[in-house]
Amino acid sequence: MKKYLLFDNDGVLVETEMWYYEANKMALSELGFELPFATYMEIMARGGTAWEVAQKEGVDEQTIAYQRAKRDTFYREFLASQEIEIAGVADVLESLSKEYKMGIVTTSRRIDFELIHAKRGIVGFMDFTLCVEEYPRAKPHPDPYLAGMAKFGAKPHECLVIEDSQRGLSAAVNAGIECAVVHNEFTKTHDFSKASHFLQSLRELPTLLEGLR
Repeated sequence: MKKYLLFDNDGVLVETEMWYYEANKMALSELGFELPFATYMEIMARGGTAWEVAQKEGVDEQTIAYQRAKRDTFYREFLASQEIEIAGVADVLESLSKEYKMGIVTTSRRIDFELIHAKRGIVGFMDFTLCVEEYPRAKPHPDPYLAGMAKFGAKPHECLVIEDSQRGLSAAVNAGIECAVVHNEFTKTHDFSKASHFLQSLRELPTLLEGLR
């Protein structure tokens, strides 16, 4: 029986990934570079950075740092102005919180995470949240989910990770934890062959957990 649920954030609990892509694309375009969606998907799947596109062409780190800051501004503007809610998520989490311990494990920075969840109510169902500043290496390394397990004092077989990206799945697998992948149109081209379970939406999670008893 699973006792602990570890949720990815972006693409699982909120629909933010497209806007992060758009923010990166806008910032890179100011340097004269394109960021095709297929290129970004490949980078995202392995846990790379969109700034590889500029680095490969010899753009200096000071310029990249300046454009990263502009990317962050673009992204926060999107977060403040676009609809990022995923229907039904809050209801599912409220129900599951009565029976399971739950945490969010994300590669988002804390400042963006707090902006996303300032008025959403989701964090109230969680026992903790972990952002990228709070563990040594980001997904696809196992560190994020190892840190999540440590927070609970849990063993791998007691946990279930809920993810929507290849790098997130890899992080779960590398940590030795079963992973349920939630369908997301944004990441549908990723390789999910190592997933233990598949969900069309988060609404299917309670039924999956019932079957894992």
